[in-house]
Amino acid sequence: MNQIITFGEVLMRISPRGNKKFIQSNNVEFYFGGTELNVGISIANFGGDVKHISVISDDFIGDTAISYLRKFDVSTSAIVRSKRPLGVYFLEVGAVMRPSSISYNRSHSSFSEIQPEMVNWEKALKKGKWFHWTGITPALCKGGYETLKEGLILAQKKGMQISADPTYRSGLWKWGGNPKEILSELVSLSTIFIGGVNEMNELLGTNYSFSNEDFIEASKELMEKFPSIEKVFDKIRTSINSSWHKIRARMWNGTEFKETQDLDITHVIDRIGTGDAFAAGIIHGLQHFDDYKTMEFGSAACAIKHTYMGDVNYANEKDVISILEGNTTGRLNR
Repeated sequence: MNQIITFGEVLMRISPRGNKKFIQSNNVEFYFGGTELNVGISIANFGGDVKHISVISDDFIGDTAISYLRKFDVSTSAIVRSKRPLGVYFLEVGAVMRPSSISYNRSHSSFSEIQPEMVNWEKALKKGKWFHWTGITPALCKGGYETLKEGLILAQKKGMQISADPTYRSGLWKWGGNPKEILSELVSLSTIFIGGVNEMNELLGTNYSFSNEDFIEASKELMEKFPSIEKVFDKIRTSINSSWHKIRARMWNGTEFKETQDLDITHVIDRIGTGDAFAAGIIHGLQHFDDYKTMEFGSAACAIKHTYMGDVNYANEKDVISILEGNTTGRLNR
C-alpha cells in the first residue's frame, strides 16, 4: 500500500531546437509531459511506485506517450484511451532578456472528454498511499473537476496523504466553474499544501506580501480555514533573466518556520517542469526525511531540473542529495 497516484492530462510539447523561434527553424523536437505526469515520473526516478491516471489518444501518438510512461516504470493500468487527439503545446525557449513563449492546443484533446465514470477509483487507488493533484486539472473541464473530486473523496476515506498544488491560471478556466470555490473544496480534502502566497491569497481572498512574516501568517490562516492541511511548502524563484535564476524554499509545518539558502542557476537549460520537480521532491522527502531535509531536497530537485531539456526531471535521489550536500561545481564524475 505504498503507491503514489497522479492524475492529469498528458501533453506533447513541440519546440524548435535550441533557443530559436519557430519562424527561424524548420526542425523541431518533441517531449511528453504534463504537470501531474512530470511529478509522477520524477518520483519514479527517485525510486517510488507511481501510477498515472489520464485519458490518452488511441493512436500511434498515444501509444508513444504510454511507452514513454512505461520507460520510467510508471503504471499505465488506469489509462483510458480516446478517439480525440492528444493535447499539444508549442514552446519557444527564451534566452537572457527574451522570455520563453507557450501556445496551448488542448481545448478538444483526449483528456478534455474525461467523465467520472471513466475512472474506476476503487481499483485505481487499491494500492495507493499518496494522491497528488494540481489546479490545472479542475481548470481544464468540468469532467476533470468532477473526476478529480470523486478520486479525492475516496482517497481521503482511505486515509491517504493528499498533496495539493492549487496552481491558479485564469486563462484555463473557460467552462464556467468558480475557481476559488472549486479549489477551496479540493484543498479541504488535502493534507499537504505545495504553494506560495499567491495561491493562498487566491483561496483566502487576502493580500499577503511575499515576506517570510506574511508567509507564516498566510499559512496559519490557511490551516485555520482548511484544518486538514498539516504543512505548507513554498518554492521561491528569483529571476535575474531568462537564463539565470535563483531557487530557495521555505515551509511552515504548524509549529516552526524554516528556509533554505539560494541555489544559483547561472545557465538555465529548461525551466519547464521545475515546479513539478519541487513538488515531487517534497512528496518523496516527506516519506523518507524530516521536514527540513524534505524542503532542502525539494529545492535541490527543482534546481537540478533546470539542467535537463524537456518537461521531466531525470535526476535520481543520489543526484539530488549530492546537490543539497553542496556539490554544485559540476565537476566530472569518474
